[in-house]
Amino acid sequence: MGRQEAGRRDRVDEMMDGWRAELPEAATVQLEIIKRASRFKALVEEVTQSVLGEYGLTYAEFDVLATLRRAGAPYRLKPSRLAARSSLTTGGTSNILQRLTAAGLVEREPDPDDGRSSWVRLTDLGVRRAEELAMATTDAHGNLLAGVPDETARALADLLREVLVALGDRPVPPHRA
Repeated sequence: MGRQEAGRRDRVDEMMDGWRAELPEAATVQLEIIKRASRFKALVEEVTQSVLGEYGLTYAEFDVLATLRRAGAPYRLKPSRLAARSSLTTGGTSNILQRLTAAGLVEREPDPDDGRSSWVRLTDLGVRRAEELAMATTDAHGNLLAGVPDETARALADLLREVLVALGDRPVPPHRA
């Protein structure tokens, strides 16, 4: 069944034992995958939010800063591309951009080639803050996963990619000017 010995059990094993006893047809490997992914997500979000809280930022604000920093110099994107490359909606991005602009981390620049459009760009402070946050969250995630052997972590990353691709997750196509 794939279950581990008593010393290698997690909360999901306990839940699955209950389903196997009470409603065995609900005790599927798919449920185990979903519950473990949810539990892992919650643990990662907890340590990430702990770091972001020290900077007074939300995850969505960090996501915008990180997306702009990953874009490379001059650290700017159109709002629609920013939303597509982050985990945000276009509507949600607007409020976040207002808060980040007020904090001096991003600024809007008019697009000289399209009067109806603008660019969102990291300020110098925004670049520094994005880099600080990237390193602080990297350290926190490293601490969280410190007990996971490197080969296990690599195998998990590769398996998760296979699952996401099978579910239709694909990179955002590059912008065509």
